[in-house]
Amino acid sequence: MTTGPWPAFCRGAVDDLHGVLERLPTRVEREPVVGTGAGGDETTAVDLAAESAIVARLERLHEDEGLEFRLVSEELGERDFGSSPVTRVVVDPIDGSLNAKRNIPFFSLSVAVAEGAVMEDVHFGFVHDFGSGEEWTATAGGGAWMNGQRLGAVRPKEHEIEVLALEATVAAAVADKAVAFSGLAHRLRIMGSLALSLCNLAAGRVDAVCSLKEARAVDIAAAQLLLKEVGLPIMFVDAGPFDAAPLDAAARSPVAAAGTQELCERLAHIVAT
Repeated sequence: MTTGPWPAFCRGAVDDLHGVLERLPTRVEREPVVGTGAGGDETTAVDLAAESAIVARLERLHEDEGLEFRLVSEELGERDFGSSPVTRVVVDPIDGSLNAKRNIPFFSLSVAVAEGAVMEDVHFGFVHDFGSGEEWTATAGGGAWMNGQRLGAVRPKEHEIEVLALEATVAAAVADKAVAFSGLAHRLRIMGSLALSLCNLAAGRVDAVCSLKEARAVDIAAAQLLLKEVGLPIMFVDAGPFDAAPLDAAARSPVAAAGTQELCERLAHIVAT
C-alpha cells in the first residue's frame, strides 16, 4: 500500500508545530489550562494550539484533494472529513505535553494512518522528535526507519532488561512498582513521551517500555507499527488482543513492549499486580 500524501502532510505539520512553539515560547504561554480534552485530561494552551494547526492542515488536505478520513485526536476526539470515511488518521499533536510546556526537549508529533478501525489496520506511522529533530517512520510491510536509516539491525537485549523506559508515570506509581521492577530491569529511564520511548525501543536504544497507566491509540498507534516492522512485541496489560484495539480516543490499558514476548509478559504481570 502506498503512503499517498501522508509523509508530506506530516512534515508540513511538523513545520506548523514549530511555528506554534515559536509563538508560545515559554511555560507562561504554554501551560494555562483552557479546557478538557475528549480523553478527560486537561487541555493546555500549547495542546490546543498544536491540535488547531493540525486540524487546519487536514481541512486543506480534504478540500484540495477530496480525501475522506476520520480524525481521531487527543483533544477533540473524533471528527469526520467527508460523508463516509474508511481511512482513520490518528493524531497526538504533542505526545509529552508536560515536557513541551516545561521546555524539556523530549516530546513528539505522532500520526498514524489506517484503512480500517483497529490497530492492525495501521499502514503508515510517523513520529517526529522536537528535541533531537529525529523523524521516525514505518509502512506496513515496508520496514521502519529513522532519518532514512532502516531500523532492525540493532535490537534490544533479549535475555535481560538493562534499560527499562517507564512512561505515563507519577511518583507514587513509580514507587509502587519500583521494587518489583528491580528484579527484572537493571536501570530505569522516565523520559516523558510514550511514542518516543517506543521508537527508541525499535532502535534498540532501550530494552523495554512500560506504561503505568492506560494508553490511548493516539499515544501508540504510530510507534507500534515501527515495533511490528522490526519484529518486536507489544501488548496490553489488561485489555483484549492488541491488534484488535479500536482506533478511538478512549483510554485502553497500560502497555508493555520488549525484545521478547516473555519479557513483555513479565513486565505486564508486574503492572497488573
